[in-house]
Amino acid sequence: MPALPQSTAPETTAPRAAISARDLVKTFGQGDNAVHALKNVDIDIRENEFFTLLGPSGCGKTTLLRMIAGFELPTSGTILLDGQDITALPPYKRPVNTVFQSYALFPHMTVADNIGFGLKMLGRPASEIGDRVTRMLDLVQLQPMANRRTDQLSGGQQQRVALARALAPEPKVLLLDEPLAALDLKLRKNMQLELKSLQAETGITFVFVTHDQEEALTMSDRIAVMRSGEILQIGSPRDIYDRPTHRFVADFIGDINILEGHVTGTDGTIAHVRLKDGTGIDARLPDGVQTDGAVAVAIRPEAARITAGGDGAALTGTLENIVYFGAASYLHLRLGSGEEFVLRHAGALDGHDLSPGTQMGIAIQPGTARVLE
Repeated sequence: MPALPQSTAPETTAPRAAISARDLVKTFGQGDNAVHALKNVDIDIRENEFFTLLGPSGCGKTTLLRMIAGFELPTSGTILLDGQDITALPPYKRPVNTVFQSYALFPHMTVADNIGFGLKMLGRPASEIGDRVTRMLDLVQLQPMANRRTDQLSGGQQQRVALARALAPEPKVLLLDEPLAALDLKLRKNMQLELKSLQAETGITFVFVTHDQEEALTMSDRIAVMRSGEILQIGSPRDIYDRPTHRFVADFIGDINILEGHVTGTDGTIAHVRLKDGTGIDARLPDGVQTDGAVAVAIRPEAARITAGGDGAALTGTLENIVYFGAASYLHLRLGSGEEFVLRHAGALDGHDLSPGTQMGIAIQPGTARVLE
């Protein structure tokens, strides 16, 4: 009987990095006036992903983007593109394009001429430019406006022209510096979906800068949350929202309740926490988070519910206010510790006493409370 062939597990390889930064530092000024915009940043941005740099103003996200583009040189550190060192390369020698918040279109040119301008500067033949412009017009759905001047377009249409112009030379990486900031809310939401579709269709790595948490969660494959020149956490939108490891990340992304307490014991990845009012609660313990001394526990408003007669309640609070948001109501309660707790209740509130000062039990969905740095 012939021997059976040996089964082999399929090889798994880590996704290839399009952009890598190693020990990146950027300091503006000297001495007491020095501003440390980036502090020893290490990051890998994968090929063909929509990667977002998210954080408040002044956190260093735009500085990092400008370094990738070549508009700023690092004080120290290295930037790699496809494994090649591009740290000292000028912008025009990098296979990278940028879309800015101000689209920088040429108002005296037509839409088609704007899209083909970069290809013309690269010395591409006229036939190639024409074919590529037609392809880009199809991609951004602006074929009927090819011969209009850009100053005759709406904000959303101008944004599409800027995208088409940046995509036309087929860069390896497209950098987007808050390109939706000037659009109204409804158009911005529509463009978020269009941007994500464009990235998926072209297969180009997008690096997107924003301070808008909802924008980042909507579009990104992965998000890097930044503060004060440092990257605090990198992960998928679900990781960042449901499994924050740092107090700032939890507080910055969406609504959240953060309660103070002390860990009294652990059971694997579960920490037993005594809150300030003496109540005990179980919370998940992320890797690397210290469990000695004071800790913070994060609970999302949608992970909590009010309970009838206090059954199954982990916490007790006094109702102070209700804010109605259409599909849901936000109940603002005061815990015995004096801390505020916000609870998101979807649907009708019939059957509950909603008078200010009413004592309410608060049940927490199992596994949703988390200990933070």
